[in-house]
Amino acid sequence: MPILYTTKATATGGRSGRAVSEDGVLDVTLTTPKELGGDGARGTNPEQLFASGYSACFLGALKFVAGKEKVKIPEDTTVTATVGIGPREDGAGFGIEVSLSVNIPGVDREVGEKLIAAAHIVCPYSHAMRTSTEVPVSLA
Repeated sequence: MPILYTTKATATGGRSGRAVSEDGVLDVTLTTPKELGGDGARGTNPEQLFASGYSACFLGALKFVAGKEKVKIPEDTTVTATVGIGPREDGAGFGIEVSLSVNIPGVDREVGEKLIAAAHIVCPYSHAMRTSTEVPVSLA
């Protein structure tokens, strides 16, 4: 596939550290939630970052498909991503579960459901989650 945009972010310190995008626009303190053994210090975590990215991307996909269908998406439309983490049943590590809740004020329910289904096909986060996209990992 032809790549239209690429970015990088680097994390140091793991779940209790820092993550910075290559341009420095994103620069966040990472902390481990109490539920995962952290101290509850102020900061964000990978699950919050994933939820933020997925919800924003899905809303972009929703606007894209709505535009193709000539449906106006109100400015106060929201997508809320809920991301949970826990031990996998195979005992070999952790897994995540994700759900999306979409609120499109003033749009007929049937139309909204069709737009959401189409956005779920268009959204690259949805595609990656649905297809278990292979992620190359290498030692730098």
